Amino acid sequence: MPETDLITIGKIVAPHGVRGDVRILPLTDFPDRFYDMKAAFVENCGQLKLEAVRKHKQFILLKFAGIDTMNDAERLRGKLIKIGREDLVKLPEGQYYIFDIIGLNVITEDGEQLGVVTDVLQPGSNDVYVVEQQGKRELLIPAIKEVVKKIDIAAKQMVVKLQEEMD
Repeated sequence: MPETDLITIGKIVAPHGVRGDVRILPLTDFPDRFYDMKAAFVENCGQLKLEAVRKHKQFILLKFAGIDTMNDAERLRGKLIKIGREDLVKLPEGQYYIFDIIGLNVITEDGEQLGVVTDVLQPGSNDVYVVEQQGKRELLIPAIKEVVKKIDIAAKQMVVKLQEEMD
């Protein structure tokens, strides 16, 4: 599987101890996922089998098969931990991963092309989609049902109903 098709869920920040364990900074909303994993892709190292997982403060400690010394673990420092899309946690209906939202084409209910989602802000009560418009300033769209009418990940499209003050 090409690494571009993988989703990052953590970063190896340091070795832990002398037996090859590595300290992972979780980069996921679902850090418990590590406990159910049998293997993971490590950036530029391919897929590695997991032998053990445990929590340590705000980190997750992983033991990979074949990584048996502190020196082995040190070579993994800074590398990203990734998984395939098929291993993602299934979200409830109407919820989406941010990496699926970024890149969507945004159109109005009338079919007017507004631009492309380039970022998702998370200021508090609801997300805000940042839409890059060609030749205009960026548009900020609140991720609420009154504004976002339809998201179609497969078609790479978001349909919105702009509020008066947004036009």
